[in-house]
Amino acid sequence: MEEGKLVGKINHYYGNIGVAVIDLSGELKEGDTIRIEGGETDFTQIVGSMESEHEKVKKAKKNDSVGLKIEKKVREGYKVYKL
Repeated sequence: MEEGKLVGKINHYYGNIGVAVIDLSGELKEGDTIRIEGGETDFTQIVGSMESEHEKVKKAKKNDSVGLKIEKKVREGYKVYKL
């Protein structure tokens, strides 16, 4: 599977709503394809709507923290790559 460019890691996961908080080390925008990898988990998905500070954002930059709806359960520390 394609590795991609590391753009962040999971800081927190809200299982009840399926949302992960990602601390970004690179830029991320709506429509990007990301790969989340850690533990037994390794999957790709398209970035849907993102939120930063409870505001919907189309694009986030390095050092931002964003909330993102995630298709599978993830854990803190999992890596997020942009493909």
